[in-house]
Amino acid sequence: MFLLKLLQRNPEFIKATIALHQEGKIPPNSYVLDLDTMGKNAALLAAEGKRFGLKVFPMTKQFGRNPKAMGVLAQHGLNQYVAVDMSCAIPIHQSGYKVGHIGHLVQIPVSETTAAASFIPAYWTVFNDEKAIAAAKAAGNIGRNQALLARLFASGDIFYMGHEGGFHAEDILAVADRMDALPNAHFAGITTFPALLFDGKTLSVNPTPNLKTLETALSVLQKAGRSNVEVNAPGTTSKVVMEMLANAGATQVEPGHSLTGTTPLHAVQDLPEDPAVLYLSEISHIHNGHPYCFGGGLYIDPVFPDYDIHVLTGKTGEIAMKQSISVKIPPPSAIDYYGILAPDGNQKVEVGDSVIFGFRVQAFVTRAYVVPVSGLTNGQPVVEGIYTSDGRKTEWPKW
Repeated sequence: MFLLKLLQRNPEFIKATIALHQEGKIPPNSYVLDLDTMGKNAALLAAEGKRFGLKVFPMTKQFGRNPKAMGVLAQHGLNQYVAVDMSCAIPIHQSGYKVGHIGHLVQIPVSETTAAASFIPAYWTVFNDEKAIAAAKAAGNIGRNQALLARLFASGDIFYMGHEGGFHAEDILAVADRMDALPNAHFAGITTFPALLFDGKTLSVNPTPNLKTLETALSVLQKAGRSNVEVNAPGTTSKVVMEMLANAGATQVEPGHSLTGTTPLHAVQDLPEDPAVLYLSEISHIHNGHPYCFGGGLYIDPVFPDYDIHVLTGKTGEIAMKQSISVKIPPPSAIDYYGILAPDGNQKVEVGDSVIFGFRVQAFVTRAYVVPVSGLTNGQPVVEGIYTSDGRKTEWPKW
């Protein structure tokens, strides 16, 4: 779905990636990041956040918690990050950056609360009193007072399977009071996920019932005399939805895929953010006339119904961009060792050819490499290192 946008809006990225691969500088099974474009996207989001008084906490899991990417975002005004879990928080902290938000979507395990507190998170989301008490205790152990966000739900709210949890919105006043009564912690605000969702029928992004739940809870809190309530409203965030979120009372947003131009809306509209990520593979072998390319990172975030996936393939960008070939990838029940190409009679595919995919990535759930590349805007691309999907630099190709 995003391959066409790559061709239309960032063709030099495709050409440079293929050239670097053919030179032996990037391995197959890599999510390649265009750092220059990510920086441009970050600047747009930072400026729009400032315009509407929104704290902007970038999500890092999609691009593998990559320290080079975090550094570029920080240079453009986005210097506090949301940790979806402790596996995000650790590389954020180890790379020298601030944790803006922790505990949402994934709560902090009991045994890791001390470590979480040591990262000095600006905000910590809890789903229940037990987690609030644990966060407060951990903060107290290092002499801090932790700002807590209460995850809310109400009848009719929408959650992805396995994402459910939180305090009932009707109890928000009592919840806030209980948090304020804790030593070393205080009630800071409310959150949900998702606040916005892409509608495949109307090809638009719209508020969920969850956002209305936050609006209602905010009103209750304000009428009770609570001011300066933080409202964290993540989900399908890009520059074009920030005004909508601010009008609903949001004070915090958490862009993820907009940093790489891969929200669902980016696939169907030309939004301000440009595409800045692709998946690189290589033809391994040909069996019964079908070329096979290496896998390992073929997890395609399923925000769209199944569709005919295409790749570009060749030993140069000029050749590849003229060869759009249908490809089958293993179903989720199998391991994605390879993708299987189906060229027509006029398309030439050879072992060693570069293969370019464009899809909505989730690097952190794969075994792919993450490869940040700088210098594309001046025509001098530089590979800034070969990283694992949890942010660790490798010595590839040396071991």
